[in-house]
Amino acid sequence: MENEELIELQVSGMHCNNCALSVHKLLEKKGMKDVYVDFANDEVKFRTNDPSGTSLIIKDIEGLGYKVSEESIPIREKFYEKIENKFYFSLLFSIPLFSHMFLPFHWLHQAEVQLALCIPVFILSCIHFGKSAINSLKNGIPNMDVLIFIGSSAAFFYSLYGTINNLGPDFLFYETTATIISLVLLGNVLEKRSVTQTTSAVRDLMKFQELKAKKLLNGKIIEINSAEILPGDVLVINTGDKIPADGDIIWGEASVNEAMLTGESLPVEKSKYDQAIGGTLIEKGSIQILVTKTGKHTILAQIIELMKRAQAAKPEIQKLGDKVAAIFVPVVVGIAILTFLMAYYVFDTDFQKAMLNSIAVLVISCPCAMGLATPTAVMVGLGRAAKNGILIKGGNTIEEIARLKYMVFDKTGTLTTGKFRIKSMQCDSLGQEKTEAIISGIEAYSNHPIARSLVNELSSKQTEKIIFTKISEEKGLGMTGTDSEGNVYQFGSVQILNQGEESGDFSLFLKMNEKLVAKIAIEDEIKPDAYQLISNLKKTGIIPVLLSGDQKKKCEDLGRELGIEKIFAETLPDQKLKIIEQFKTEGKTAMVGDGINDAPALTSSDVGISMSNSSQIAIQSAEVILLKNDLVAIDKMLRIGRHTLLTIKQNLFWAFFYNIVAIPVAALGFLNPMVGALAMAFSDVIVIGNSIRLKTKSV
Repeated sequence: MENEELIELQVSGMHCNNCALSVHKLLEKKGMKDVYVDFANDEVKFRTNDPSGTSLIIKDIEGLGYKVSEESIPIREKFYEKIENKFYFSLLFSIPLFSHMFLPFHWLHQAEVQLALCIPVFILSCIHFGKSAINSLKNGIPNMDVLIFIGSSAAFFYSLYGTINNLGPDFLFYETTATIISLVLLGNVLEKRSVTQTTSAVRDLMKFQELKAKKLLNGKIIEINSAEILPGDVLVINTGDKIPADGDIIWGEASVNEAMLTGESLPVEKSKYDQAIGGTLIEKGSIQILVTKTGKHTILAQIIELMKRAQAAKPEIQKLGDKVAAIFVPVVVGIAILTFLMAYYVFDTDFQKAMLNSIAVLVISCPCAMGLATPTAVMVGLGRAAKNGILIKGGNTIEEIARLKYMVFDKTGTLTTGKFRIKSMQCDSLGQEKTEAIISGIEAYSNHPIARSLVNELSSKQTEKIIFTKISEEKGLGMTGTDSEGNVYQFGSVQILNQGEESGDFSLFLKMNEKLVAKIAIEDEIKPDAYQLISNLKKTGIIPVLLSGDQKKKCEDLGRELGIEKIFAETLPDQKLKIIEQFKTEGKTAMVGDGINDAPALTSSDVGISMSNSSQIAIQSAEVILLKNDLVAIDKMLRIGRHTLLTIKQNLFWAFFYNIVAIPVAALGFLNPMVGALAMAFSDVIVIGNSIRLKTKSV
């Protein structure tokens, strides 16, 4: 892995999951690793041991019919390459061809005139559909363009045969050829615009990166593009400006709207030494920031990357659609051939009718609907979650969320506020001032909510300072530190007590050189929205579980108040892991936690859920990150997950139902090929439209 290099490409021309599959399969054949293909955002990424071979890989991808660029900016299509312009060009010739069936202009009925009108459209079809069809066949994943090209070509060459041999109007189907091509192009236009709407959440976030910045240089303010910002620059940001990069405030105060990250519209008050997040908006005030992160390293860029990768992660339910789509085209071609043979030889249907039935089978079939059913719904679902301050790391996680049976909660900082205060302290041997100094000093090295609360409370009244030369943290136990005089301190939970050392009503203990010297009782408040969340979980059939390293009595009291019946207290990280594994054998299990000691359980659970103020390890271990840091977001996450899975099922049902019904109807001769092309063109749009509905529907 150390010698592998990440290659990022912009690939245009992929319009559905089937296209993405062909690129994915090509790269895997070439030995590329960690292949990531996002057809909606025109992105392809992979790792390779031989970066010098990238030019050959690019040629291979272009050989499939796509345009490739190594630049990070999207590829600009030329005028004649735009699908909209191809549709308008085709429509220009198709309208007079189609209208000859209704208008009394005799010159439109002449075979030569119809041929002249059809040739430009057919050439366009060869360039657009034919090239794509041939390349997909070469790669072993035939796409929808194979069906369209075969069907339109069959109608064109049959008509050309009739024209050359002067066989009369019964042999002319030029309007069928042109109309099929135009309608399919119309479907491509609508599909492209619809898919763009499914990725709007990512695109909206990307807009926040395209900013101007005011840089302070030698006492003067100069305007630069956000791409030119470097770590260490000092930027000036005023009321109404967006913060161009991540940094620390070194001067001023401001009210900052962070809704684009958290979904929370109320502004956050920021002052000197606070962190400023790139892309957020200053509603009131002026600040200067020292830039700490730019480009791909900013919080916003990492969120965008996370969302893109999440959209590419496939739920299990998609595998069925992918398997069917992979064999769909050969099966449909076989059905079309069988339709012609049965109609012409068995049922004695005339040649023209048998051929039209066969063409109708080809053009009404739609593998793209099956390929688009899952990714479009996942894109919209993930986007809606992100706008509510919920970052879900994978489309596969959406499916897990919708099927949860257990939700396991850590106690401190999760169901409770994590804002502790010292209720009472017993420290006869050391004295209160020194005890407080030791606790404040040693806990300053921990990211646990209790540690942060104690440091905040004690630092304001601290009169002496203990210098620690060595500090370590042991998950589930606490902190160990050595001071400058060689004294070894332990500060942690009841787990550090030896036999014979009574805990009493205290929950935290301080040892000095193996001797118990202080006992501390702390109290924590329950989060107001915890009551509603537990109630909602029970209503939806999800069993809440409390899993904590805290004292049994405290856990039982909390469980009794919230209505949680399954309680596991005084557990170490390895014990938490075993408990999670046990629940997983009984059903899909989520774990909600925020500390370092929760990381193994978060990783092991089916769905790990981490609060935004969690330790970095907890965030990296989780599949879901709650940016708003409240429990209401969990309920919202569950509802979005359920509705996204429902939308996927609806899409797949429509895609399968449409093909199962449409193909036999076409084979039996009840559908004109032009009507079939129209139905096929809109089948994708119906699937995507149902996904887009998830943006605004009540969940």
